[in-house]
Amino acid sequence: MPRNARTAASSTASSPMSRRLFLGTTGALSLGAALTACGGGGSGSSSGSAEPVARADIDKAMKTPTELTFWTWVPNIAKEIALFEKKYPAVKVKVVNAGQGTPQYTKLRTALKAGSGAPDLVQMEYQAIPTFTITDSLLDLRPYGAAELKDRFVDWTWGQVSGGDGEVWAIPQDTGPMGLLYRKDIFDKHGIEVPGTWDEFAEAARKLHKADPDVFLTNLAANQPAAWHGLLWQAGAEPYAVSGRSDITISVDDAVSRKLGGYWGGLAKEGVISVEPDFTDGWYAALNQGRYATWITAAWGPAFLSGSAKATAGKWRAAPLPQWDAAKPSSGNWGGSTTAVLRSTENPIAAAVFAQFLNSDPDSASMFATEQFFFPATKSLLTDAEFVSDAPSFYGGQKVNQVFADISASVDPSFQWPPFLDQAATDWTETVGKSLADRSDTVRALGSWQSRLTAYAKNQGFTVKGG
Repeated sequence: MPRNARTAASSTASSPMSRRLFLGTTGALSLGAALTACGGGGSGSSSGSAEPVARADIDKAMKTPTELTFWTWVPNIAKEIALFEKKYPAVKVKVVNAGQGTPQYTKLRTALKAGSGAPDLVQMEYQAIPTFTITDSLLDLRPYGAAELKDRFVDWTWGQVSGGDGEVWAIPQDTGPMGLLYRKDIFDKHGIEVPGTWDEFAEAARKLHKADPDVFLTNLAANQPAAWHGLLWQAGAEPYAVSGRSDITISVDDAVSRKLGGYWGGLAKEGVISVEPDFTDGWYAALNQGRYATWITAAWGPAFLSGSAKATAGKWRAAPLPQWDAAKPSSGNWGGSTTAVLRSTENPIAAAVFAQFLNSDPDSASMFATEQFFFPATKSLLTDAEFVSDAPSFYGGQKVNQVFADISASVDPSFQWPPFLDQAATDWTETVGKSLADRSDTVRALGSWQSRLTAYAKNQGFTVKGG
């Protein structure tokens, strides 16, 4: 999530989701620097070994007085940690808020390069994992039993935290499957049905804006590469494919991307959608004043909106995203994070056990959903009757959690992130995002994005395919 979005969100203190980081961009290292960034470090196990640690050694470690340092931005996480410390009283967890997203990752890379000051564990968004696996910074959690947890988590989340050789780099914590929040009152007033396809969505956008020029069917923020990546994900795009340490395929200007660029760029040029920057004062005002009839968002959106647009209580409903192929429902993901263990930790067993407990223990996982309003990554919570039957009055009594739980099942598990997402986000904003803001040629801008990313990757020492 861009810095201005975090700042704007933090001003909305009344919302439990205002403190939530939706999608942070991550810093990049040159390939040469990446391969040496972990020169310092403790006695953590090599990430290349998947030999299981003996049960006796795990039991001994969990009874040995130990202090773990955990960098996390999750608010009020002391309650979840207390559950762990009650089960393992010899192990204490020290929480440090080193910043949200990019600021934390920057500090982490600095500590890793210096060989001191890194924590045992760290909060890490899904899209940041490749940035740190390429530097051998993360501990493979397989030897500590993590692979046995695979079936507890939604399939696509496990695909985000595991490597090509079966490594488990982190434990999923929360997610952001994408859906559509819409103003039922505006739809009813103008005779608009909930669009099932993107073609229907485009027609509705034209119909609504023609009937009321002050209202747009939606706002596609020109400053939000996170949402664009989520829409790419839903459309079946494969913008990045990393092989080994130095080979990457970049395809942000392929046929799928061009279909997306032509669609959204066309609607922007027609003037029938808004392209205002999101998480700004103007954006919040537009939501409250009914200038946007929908918000293309993620599973964290409903809780966030209920605190950020209180003037519209009772008027919103939730639905899946419109589809490119109605016969094959799909969605993308925007947001969510994990708990990863640093390979430099001096306490790999205790840290690995904590990461697994924090996110797979039923009480701890449930607490994240009810205390921090995170959308679950565990299958059990997504089928929990109490969770999915919640019917908030802000959404007219609709079971919104059930809507997004169903959406989560349609997220493609194969989507990959590059090890230089910050550059991808910056280049998107300055090319594709700018084309949306200027209402110019978005398809042409995709070519510029492809060229810039390809040049950057080659300059960092990658062998690039595509573009």
